[in-house]
Parts: sequence; C-alpha cells; structure tokens
Amino acid sequence: MILAGDVGGTKVHLALYDFEGGRLKPGREQKFPAHEFATLEAVVENFLATGSNGGAATKASEIVAACFGCPGPVRNGRIKLTNLPWTLDQRELAKALGIQHIFLINDLEANGYGIPELTAESVVTLHDGDADAVGHRGLIAAGTGLGEALLIWDGKVHRPIPSEGGHCDFAARTDREIALLQYLRTTLNGRVSWERVVSGIGIKNVYAYLRDVEKMEEPAWLRDEIAASDPNAVIGRCAEDGSSPLCFDTMQMFAAAYGAEAGNIALKVLAAGGMYLGGGIAPKAMKTLESGGFMQAFLDKGRLSPVLQSIPVRVILDETCALLGAAAYAEARAAEVSGHSERAASVHG
Repeated sequence: MILAGDVGGTKVHLALYDFEGGRLKPGREQKFPAHEFATLEAVVENFLATGSNGGAATKASEIVAACFGCPGPVRNGRIKLTNLPWTLDQRELAKALGIQHIFLINDLEANGYGIPELTAESVVTLHDGDADAVGHRGLIAAGTGLGEALLIWDGKVHRPIPSEGGHCDFAARTDREIALLQYLRTTLNGRVSWERVVSGIGIKNVYAYLRDVEKMEEPAWLRDEIAASDPNAVIGRCAEDGSSPLCFDTMQMFAAAYGAEAGNIALKVLAAGGMYLGGGIAPKAMKTLESGGFMQAFLDKGRLSPVLQSIPVRVILDETCALLGAAAYAEARAAEVSGHSERAASVHG
C-alpha cells in the first residue's frame, strides 16, 4: 500500500494506492483544510485513523512508502512550505508516522510524474498544435499560488524538473497590465511576481484593481456574496454566467496573464511535446480559457509566434494528478531500495 499526498496552501489531499499489474489502483482518499492542523503528521494520522464508510483504520505498518508533493523547493529532504507555516523533514516524518520510506518532492514535480498516469478523458485540449510532435513539455498550475515545472524529454521518458518560476517578476504587456503592475507595486510595497496575478491570490488582486482604480461597479449583492463565500469561486461563477462585468473583466485579465506566462515557459523549454495546465483554477474556468484571451496571449510572441502555434496546449481535469504522480514516485523509490522497480527508470534517474 502506498500513501500519496498533495499538500496545498488551502487543503491537504491524501489517498491510498495499491500497485497491481503495473498500474496504480486507487483506494480511499480525503481532503483536509490545511489551516485546521498544526502539522502534516496530524493530518496523516487523522486520515489513517478514519476508515471509509465506518471501516477499519489503516495501520502505518501496512504502508510500504509515502510521498508528498509540496509547494516550494525541497532541499536534502526538507522544505519550508510557501503558503503554509509548516517546515517538513522526510526523516522526521518517517519516524513520527512509522512509515519506513517517506519522500518529499515539489508539488509540480508530482504533477509532472502524474501526467503519464492520466486517462485521455482526464485532459482537454485548448490548442491542437502539432499533436504528433515529441519533445520537452511545460507545466503551469494556478491554484492558491502559481506552480511551474519543466518536463525534460530524455529520448524515452519525460523527467520533471521542479521550478519556482511562479515567483519570477511579472511582465506587464498592455497599458492595462502596466496600470495593474503600478497598483500592485504600491499595495505590495515593491516587487510583483507572476503569482500575484496568476493564482487565486492574483484573481483577488486583479478584482481589487478593477474596482478601486478603474472604478468598475461592484454591486451590493456581489460584495455581499464575496464577503460570505469563497471570493474566487464567486468571481469565477459571475464571470462565466455574465452577471457581473467586473468579474468578467477580472477573469479575462487573469486568463490573458496566464496565457502569456504559459507561452513564456513554452519558449524557454521549447515545449514541442505540449504545455499542460494543472492546478485547481483551470478546470473551473474552462469557458473563460476557451473564450480566446488565453490563447491569444499564449501565441503573441512576435517573431516566435509560429513556434508557439505548433505547441499543443492541454488542461488537466483530474484533480488527483499530483496524487498519482506522488504515488508513482513513492513506489519507484521504495522499490529501488529493495532492488527492483517497474518505474524506477522513468521516475528516478
């Protein structure tokens, strides 16, 4: 049995997997509000102690290996999380939980390992490009924050390379984006990264700019809904159902910036094998992404636009992608220690 975790700034998603016939077989899974727990150990212990449908708890001794995809750079098995006040150490986790093999990897690295595990129904194509081309891939994922990774083609498999590109400097392209950048420089007291625009954090920032600087109308009913619920969910819904011009413009600016940065990654890695959009926002904003602004910004690269035209762009719909990748990684690394793994060649070079 393998334990996989997708640790986000908002939630911790855990799942159990078996490995049968060369494929991962999913067991039970559960999401936990991250801020309600003081440590990751507490989340895992809660999950293992709660069997599905009143069933028996899962013993740590039944778990061969565990892997957690986490936001931020992992160094020597340790990570200080980007959007949570946790510092994790895989050796300390193994001791505390009683699981022999525990691995920490970047969350986008986990997503990268998960892509080969996805079914065709788990991915939707935004732009066909040259679907038969083989080569490097890019991965960008807007959620609570903004994650990025490069998937390097070595001639046999794609090897995920983690990145903190979401924290690179935001590059404004239009007069409106320049005004947004100036607004954020003031509200953030200086530097503005891509994550401040292309993420859940970013959606709220763009909304505030349009409301406070461009003076777009925020009707009382919208203000009340945002105060009473998840602001991003309200903004996204009202953008796609046409009930609020403010929300519509917010999501259009968000999508254009998302497309521009996706195109930047595609150029940097020459992603002939495709650009993939992960994270929690894209599947919920398909109407916005398909409306044209995303792809227009993605392709708008001057003399290099024909290169971008040839690159497929795909959205990952399966929210368990990172879990699948973490499980695949855990199986390969644990089996590697014991001397055999069907996945070691593709997961761990």
